[in-house]
Amino acid sequence: MHCIKRQPELSRSQELGRHAQSQKVVQMNVDILGMESDRDLQFLLQGGDLLKVRSQHWKKTRYFRLQEDCKTMWHESKKTFRRKHTCECFPSTPPTFSLDDISAVRLGRQSEGLRKNTEEQVEGRCFSIMFKGRRKTLDLIASSEEEAKQWVNSLEKMLKSISNLTRQQKTEHWIYSCLRKADKDKDDKLSESELKNFLRLINIDVDDEYAEELFQQCDKSKSGYLSGEEIEHFYDLLTHREEIDVIYGEYAKTKGSMGPDNLVDFLMKEQREKATLADAHAIIEKFEPDENAKQNKLLSKDGFLMYLHHPDTMVLNSDHKEVYQDMSQPLSHYFISSSHNTYLMEDQLKGPSSTEAYVRALLKGCRCVELDCWDGSDYEPEIYHGYTLTSRILFKDVIKAIKEYAFKTSDYPVILSLENHCSVEQQEVMAQHMSSILGSALVTSPLGEGMPADFPSPEELRGKFLIKGKRLNKLEATFAPEAAAADDTDVTEEEESNDDEKEKEEEEEEEKHKKKKKLKLAKSLSDMVIYCKSVHFNGFEDAKKNLSFYEMSSFKEGKAMNLAEDSANAYIKHNVEKLSRIYPAGSRTDSSNYNPVPLWNAGCQIVALNFQTTCSDMDVNQGRFLINGKSGYILKPAYMRDVNTEFDPITLTRGEWLKHKTLHIMMVSAQQLPKVNKKKSSIVDPLVKVQVFGVPADNAEKETSAVENNGFNPAWNENFQFDVYVPDLALVRFAVEDHDSTSDNEFIAQYTLPFNSLKMGYRHVPLFNKNGDLLPSAGLFVHIMVLDAE
Repeated sequence: MHCIKRQPELSRSQELGRHAQSQKVVQMNVDILGMESDRDLQFLLQGGDLLKVRSQHWKKTRYFRLQEDCKTMWHESKKTFRRKHTCECFPSTPPTFSLDDISAVRLGRQSEGLRKNTEEQVEGRCFSIMFKGRRKTLDLIASSEEEAKQWVNSLEKMLKSISNLTRQQKTEHWIYSCLRKADKDKDDKLSESELKNFLRLINIDVDDEYAEELFQQCDKSKSGYLSGEEIEHFYDLLTHREEIDVIYGEYAKTKGSMGPDNLVDFLMKEQREKATLADAHAIIEKFEPDENAKQNKLLSKDGFLMYLHHPDTMVLNSDHKEVYQDMSQPLSHYFISSSHNTYLMEDQLKGPSSTEAYVRALLKGCRCVELDCWDGSDYEPEIYHGYTLTSRILFKDVIKAIKEYAFKTSDYPVILSLENHCSVEQQEVMAQHMSSILGSALVTSPLGEGMPADFPSPEELRGKFLIKGKRLNKLEATFAPEAAAADDTDVTEEEESNDDEKEKEEEEEEEKHKKKKKLKLAKSLSDMVIYCKSVHFNGFEDAKKNLSFYEMSSFKEGKAMNLAEDSANAYIKHNVEKLSRIYPAGSRTDSSNYNPVPLWNAGCQIVALNFQTTCSDMDVNQGRFLINGKSGYILKPAYMRDVNTEFDPITLTRGEWLKHKTLHIMMVSAQQLPKVNKKKSSIVDPLVKVQVFGVPADNAEKETSAVENNGFNPAWNENFQFDVYVPDLALVRFAVEDHDSTSDNEFIAQYTLPFNSLKMGYRHVPLFNKNGDLLPSAGLFVHIMVLDAE
């Protein structure tokens, strides 16, 4: 291998020129961020040495600093090659990561890596950078406690500043960064080849003829390159949206602009919103960037676009972003965001277990987490997937993590679903840890006086933890000891779901490991189970006759799907008063998921999915719980809370649930779709699938044609129509894919929301990546109309 393309050494004047240019770039980004003279930003731009920790033996100093784009963190080894010696064998580009990729920055030894690989005395100097997706946590140690706090505070301030940018500011910031990357010789000018390079960076591929035409159009000075105002003109041409011109032109009837009365017309006719002149004045005051237009009570096209980009005017009804549902109903009346094998980061055979998996699920609004508990060494119970090679974590560390993060996204109750395989001695340790760590937040006796007849509500249980597991006797025995004898306690949670439907291989595996002695239950742990006692399911009639409201069953997905299909109405009635938990089949060793929709249609509350697995089923789950303040609790429709209901999602007889609607969607355009493949030459050919999920009669999918070689501003202008019979249970998913004629399309982004949370009219649709994280600048532009079917 031989070295090529050595970097020439820069002269003193060139170095000074580069520095001045770099400062100019920094200043421009500082202005966009509105962080002039900010000390935290200056600290990050200057950077400093930190000790990077990977293991007990791998701790190395790295120099970290924020790059001139004010968005990318850069770090290098202390042992770097000098620039003039760099070559292809030793690339000069050190590792970087975008601030957009950070999910949290945590001070102290809060990560598993730091707890395992550092001593307690460095607690105050430690901090961790947690990333979205599956990227490993970055564990760091500063030289002092003050410096660690400075890093954490500065990074958190930057994350907040970037998240608070308007859509327009994010676009400007991103496009400007791409322009900088395209300007290879850093002369603040764009040659024709650099312009083509820039277009590829922003996900557009154009033929030479069009690129030349665009270049000539902007090169007013005929100098052979674009600079200053010419680049601004190019930017304007690039970001010009014809569809906005058409809509704005339709209503801009006052001196070529929108007056308050024009705006009221637009809001009422197109957006189907009740609006007054006072509303129009408030919009102009808030969104119009031109002071002169504002004084004349006019909304310019720029102001109109800023208004359409505001989060409150997008496709999701802004009223539904807060808790708006009645939270005083019994717990069984809600769908509850639930996770299966919560401790796993990947697959169920050899993937890592981590407390971070619990943190991620809880921060996503999950309200029911699973803990597979096994005997550990030193009398400390452990959590892992039994009889597999998954790694192990301490039960007490999991409870600590749950305690800290349970109520950051939602303050409604969290259910700890115990899969208990421990000896009596270690069960007592579990009870002790839960009692000491969770304290008064742990529900250890029924709320109110005397034996309850029904579940308490999410409102009554705010900030509380409920334990789900086996119990030695009925709860009634607490109030009248002679009322109930001890139960048989020979099964664990996932053995409950009807032995007759277990796969043969699973039976053989279980037989191999089954203990000859029945599993005994520690009284201290049993007594903590109040509202969620795990029991066998022996049919709906048996449950109605013999089970108390707090006695609940778990169902493997296959059994649950059969019940939801064959006995949907009976299942719905059962789930009015009792809780049901559904979990994935054991054969899903890759931690794949099942479709939760048919089970919600049957009234099942705790439909547990593998939160660590990215798939359309998790997208739908995220969409279901996107509303009601992301509280993790969604109130079921009234006809699913009535024990005498006749509702059946399969047969769909007449009733209050039948509210036949026609959904009209015009897929207008998209903006700034991300690349699927990071290669510079790779450009997407986007298409959009619109999917409706709900009762079987409502399930439907339609898709646009593909737009070739344009992920920056593709336009479709295609119309779709859907019949929706039970809107209360329907969800709408917008899935953007990269078309491929020879193989399966590749996922680009998606957004799912409940049908009843759609806003009508011209709306922007934000987009999530495959991990469920918001893409900062990407979006769809649609027109939506919902009409009563004739």
